[in-house]
Order: sequence, then structure tokens, then C-alpha cells
Amino acid sequence: MNKYKYVFWDLDGTISDSAPGIVNSVSYALEHMGTKITDRRILKRFVGPPLAESFDEYFGYSPEQIESAVKYFREYFESKGIDENTMYEGVEELLIKLRDSGYICVVATSKPEPFARVILKRYGIDKYFHYIAGSTIDETRTKKDEVIAYALETCKITDKSQVVMIGDRSHDVVGAAKNGLDCIGVLYGYGDRPELEGAGVIAIAADLNELASILI
Repeated sequence: MNKYKYVFWDLDGTISDSAPGIVNSVSYALEHMGTKITDRRILKRFVGPPLAESFDEYFGYSPEQIESAVKYFREYFESKGIDENTMYEGVEELLIKLRDSGYICVVATSKPEPFARVILKRYGIDKYFHYIAGSTIDETRTKKDEVIAYALETCKITDKSQVVMIGDRSHDVVGAAKNGLDCIGVLYGYGDRPELEGAGVIAIAADLNELASILI
């Protein structure tokens, strides 16, 4: 495996267990949209991918409906959902190991950047990241490949062979590939081995200890 210099981190399902806040926010939005849910398991599929894509894929919303649904989602998320998550045990310890080993860590998340910054600061781990890159509130930057491209540009990284993405879902892998980056998948989040292998990860870590072994 290449010796990387930069480690790009997904947030939801990779740094934090954010499912409760996201699921509750989606449920709130669907209720206000008048959409009935027959299988609540579908709500967990919203964890990670861009909201607009998920409302389109799973409920066939029109652009106007998506706009309304995202507004309702954020209405709940900003008041309650943002606090309904926990950091995975061992994340801070790994970030310290990476820092001490000379790695530069960056967050690249589809979550709106202001929300990501609030969450990481609440966990007390924002200090370990060179930059926290996320989507925009106005939906002009939402796709994972767009966020990763933005992070690369902002951090002035030109040698992409020095960068590896860490994520738990296929959109992390695909977003990395579109930018010419390798991606390591993790199984403790919301994706599974077939999804990650099918998307083209270079390695898979079952837990944070195994991720540390792969990176260091």
C-alpha cells in the first residue's frame, strides 16, 4: 500500500454514529410531506449520501418536493437532530496516532459544513483536522465527489497519490475514485462488505484497530 500523507475522513458512519438524528430528521420531513412509511429501515439509507439524492431515489420526489423535504429535514436537524449522535469509541485515539505519525487529516462529508464543524467541535476533535469540508446549505455543493474536489482545492493538494479516503458507503468510494483517490472502507458504519467491494475499495477495515493497522 502507498505511503499516504493525507487522510480524508467521511463523517456519518465513519467518525460518528449519526443515524438517530438523521433518521428522526427524515421521519419529521416525510411526516410534513404527507408521505407514509411502510418500512422504517429505508430511513437508515439516508445516513451518508446527499439528502436530495435519497429523497429522489427512495420516494421519487420532484425537485420542488425535494426542496421542501430538505427544508423540513433541516428544521428538525438544526434544533434536535444535530445533538442526536455519538462519536465512535477509539476515533480520537486513532486521530492522535495519525497526527503523531505525520499524517494530515481532513474531513470530507456530504453533511452541510456548518453542521459538521459544530458536531466535531462538540466532540472535541476538530483540532485534529487540517480542514473540515462539507456540503453547502444552498445545495450548490452536495455530491461526495464535489466535496472531495473542494477539499483538495482548499488544501492545495496536487499529488493525489498522497491522499486516501476513509468511508463506510459506496458513495465515498465512488466520490474518491472520481477525484483519482484510493478509498479504504470501514464496516462499523452503515455500509457492508459487498457494497464497498463492489464500489472498488482498496482495503476494508472491520474496526478502528484494523484501520490503524492498514494506515500506520
